[in-house]
Parts: sequence; structure tokens; C-alpha cells
Amino acid sequence: MPDLPRIGGAAASADDGLEHCELCATALDDRHGHLVDLERRSLACACRACYLLFTAPGSGHGRYRAVPEDVHRDPAHPLGVADWDSLGVPVGTAFFFRNSDLGRIVGCYPSPGGATETELDLAEWDRLSTECPLLGALDPDVQAIFVHRDDDRIEYFRVPIDACYALVGEVRMRWRGLDGGEEIRTTLAAFVAGLRERARPWDETTDAAAQPWSI
Repeated sequence: MPDLPRIGGAAASADDGLEHCELCATALDDRHGHLVDLERRSLACACRACYLLFTAPGSGHGRYRAVPEDVHRDPAHPLGVADWDSLGVPVGTAFFFRNSDLGRIVGCYPSPGGATETELDLAEWDRLSTECPLLGALDPDVQAIFVHRDDDRIEYFRVPIDACYALVGEVRMRWRGLDGGEEIRTTLAAFVAGLRERARPWDETTDAAAQPWSI
């Protein structure tokens, strides 16, 4: 990481034209799970049975990790403009995840070149994680904090990492001109609206009751 360029591989190009699980080759429907392949630092599509094999910590000798589907927000602990500026991120839309290889938070933002890594004030991130505990409640490699700034309104969500890279792909495909164009603004607005619709309130007790992905 930061870039996870592969979602689907050889198993996704079978003769029947369907997308297939990259572990067992079962045909997939539109709703299926994703795994982070920690050896290849990539995303893999998985059927429900294979996905569930990797929901427990340490399963599969630690190579694969299941990407959870839940989206959460913590309205009790908002981020202010000064908080956002303190991180030193040069754009208004970015996502942050804990990279287990590096042992630290990595920040990225969508760009015409893909997921672009940004310098991040890690001391400020640690400070904000104390004040806004959802920032620190990240399952390494598979969850991210997505932040979007619209003028003086800042929203943040804990999201599946694959959602961030899906947005990266959309931005890369639709970018026009120097600033991305109106289509990019529409794409970002729709993405954030979708997160608002899906997001559930989070507090320190939420994760203990989390359930694995299911169809």
C-alpha cells in the first residue's frame, strides 16, 4: 500500500465471463466480500464461505484479512477546521489506515494518478485520536477513516478500505482538466451521501458487538 490496484485477478476472467472467488473459483454475484492479501498488498474478491474463513484474527496464517462492511460515524466527537489543518493534508478529501507492515497510519487521497500518499503529522493524529476515539479504532489494513471537507463542514467516517479504493478508481477514471471537473465533484458528493446513508453511530462499545459479513 498505499495503492491496492488489483480487485479481481485470473479467477475473475474465466471463460463464462463471470467474476469468481480468487480462492476457490466459485462464481460471484454482485454482492460479495473482499480480502486484503497482506503478502501482495492487494484486494481479492471472495465468496461468502472463503470470506468467513478470514474474519477471525490470525486465520489463514495471517496472509488474508476480511474487509468488514460496516460504516460508522461518531457525531459526539466532531472534527473542526483547525483539527483538519493541523494534520497538514493538502486536500479536502482523504483517507487514513493503519498499515501493519509500516506499523503506522498512512494517509492517501484520490487523484488522477490513483491513490496518492500524503505527508501526515503523526503526533497530531495521535492527539486527535484521543479527542475523537473513532480515529484510533481502526482494524489494521482493512478499515480506514475517510474525511471530506466542504468549506467549513468536515465529516469523517470509518469505512471499509475497499470503499476508499473504489472511489480512487472512480476519480482516476472520471478526472478531467486541472481540478477534475464537475463530474468529480458529483462523484465525491454521491460517495459522501452514500456514507451518510449507511453510517451507524459508533461508541467504544460498538466493535465488541460487531458481526461478520453475511449475505
